Amino acid sequence: MPQLLVLVLNKIECLESILENLEEAGIKGATILESKGMAHSLAEFSELRFMASLRMLLDPERQESKTVFMVIDEAKIKLVSDIINKATGGLDKPDTGIIFTLPISYTEGFEI
Repeated sequence: MPQLLVLVLNKIECLESILENLEEAGIKGATILESKGMAHSLAEFSELRFMASLRMLLDPERQESKTVFMVIDEAKIKLVSDIINKATGGLDKPDTGIIFTLPISYTEGFEI
């Protein structure tokens, strides 16, 4: 069954390595968008003291992230997860990123 795998990558310096390793593994299709987390956006727009203190907790150098969308076969989720975790040093580390999947009931225009 096809799955939409979504990677929200905060550690954007790892993107090139991830994409190269995905291609080597036969995963050839992805869409990449620039994104920004809610906490960073709120910190920029809010004058509240709580938000100002929250901003100090965040990495001020990292204000953007990349969101990667991939339609993959369910059997390849573990492979993709392993590639991402190896490149990032582990998604269990703070401010690295997250991945999740959603089932897809219909696709058209490409083969998985």
